[in-house]
Amino acid sequence: MDSEEILKFADNLVFAKTGKHLDNVQEAILIGAWQGQKYPKIAEEAHCSEGHARDVASELWKILSDVLGEAVNKSNFKSTLKRQQFSIVSSHYWKDTVQIGNVNICPETLQSINFTKTRSPSPPENTESQIRQDLRDAPDISSFYGRTSELATLQQWIVHDRTRLVAILGISGIGKTNLALHLLPQIQHQFEYVIWRSLGTSPTLHNTLKSLIKFLSNLPETELPASTDELLSLLIDKLRSHRCLIILDDVQTILSSGQIAGNYRPEYENYSTLFKRIGETCHNSCLIVNSWESPREIVALNRENTRVHTLRLDGLGAAAGEILREKGLLEPEKWETLINTYRGNPLWLKIVAAMIQELFGGRVAEFLKYDTLFLGDELKARLQQQCDRLSELEKQVMCCIANEIEPVAISQFLENVQLSPDDLFNVLPSLGNRALIEKEEQDNQALFSLSPVLRQFVKTEYCREGR
Repeated sequence: MDSEEILKFADNLVFAKTGKHLDNVQEAILIGAWQGQKYPKIAEEAHCSEGHARDVASELWKILSDVLGEAVNKSNFKSTLKRQQFSIVSSHYWKDTVQIGNVNICPETLQSINFTKTRSPSPPENTESQIRQDLRDAPDISSFYGRTSELATLQQWIVHDRTRLVAILGISGIGKTNLALHLLPQIQHQFEYVIWRSLGTSPTLHNTLKSLIKFLSNLPETELPASTDELLSLLIDKLRSHRCLIILDDVQTILSSGQIAGNYRPEYENYSTLFKRIGETCHNSCLIVNSWESPREIVALNRENTRVHTLRLDGLGAAAGEILREKGLLEPEKWETLINTYRGNPLWLKIVAAMIQELFGGRVAEFLKYDTLFLGDELKARLQQQCDRLSELEKQVMCCIANEIEPVAISQFLENVQLSPDDLFNVLPSLGNRALIEKEEQDNQALFSLSPVLRQFVKTEYCREGR
């Protein structure tokens, strides 16, 4: 038997007894037992503590023992499973059902379920009436353009890979929230609870946890734990016992300004514990984080943990043409220039398209002949919000790039800006985290540049101030 067959067989036995499929820790225990691994190694594979792995294993061996009618443990699991498999194959040829220990299982059912390697099958989809949703903070859904590959990636991570924490990142207006809104109908049936919360008003972690747990547990506020740590532990318990999907939007509001990207405002530093616990703890749920920049813990977890992923959104490319079509712009052969200039950012394109429609009757060529960039008050205000979060060193580096016609190499930064190599090596990744610089490789060196929109904004708003 290979790993797929082991999990297929064991999953059906457990489901017949409990009505639940194997979770990630149970899978790791079974594969580890089959391969003769010790519990420390199994716990490492399951990304949980050895004590938790032993507790889960003890309950799992009890379930299998009850089903098979004989004592099952880590030591005899392999031989027991081989013997039971032979019994099923023999019985299949003359019985409509196969009795395994204390339960009857249809042989066709055992053979028909598809499993991916070392993964149990996706749980049965819930119906609308079975899903409890709290989307009070979710904005109205708007038109959707492209992003089919991004949707497919998110579905793979969340539904099939059982990712615990996903960060959707990108500059303001790129479509993070809209992507999450359009993802929901495609994956919500895999969950018992779906919750959308906006951090736009900068709620404390304590208040965010209370809001989540009140919905998940249906407890009145007077019965909730008093301390933040107890609330967080209760939330993790709920994420283990139920399959929950939580979306936290506008996470950048709890992050600091004037520092390197990913740091927290002083009163919000305990959010780091929430992200670490959800990313590192074994559970059956998923947290989606939408933000202009990634909190520092998520950056670290993304490097170290296969159950934590980051999706950085770029512009729409050719799919952005649908926006211009909806806005009534003419001369589609000129749209590519407009899309490239505004980097396929949906919000930026909607702003400039509205202006072209109003002043030029939708004629793109008429606007382009002036060879100028239109930002407008709305777009400037958006960019101001994002750039005002920068540290002084980041503003210096942005101005250095904006004042150069060609992309800038690291050696040029060190010549033109009063920065040490150590400072520069912190600033450049921070600007990348904020999606404010573009990077390309040329002649075996990294070159950095700004989009035309950001270049113009930075030159007029920051470089003139002598920064």
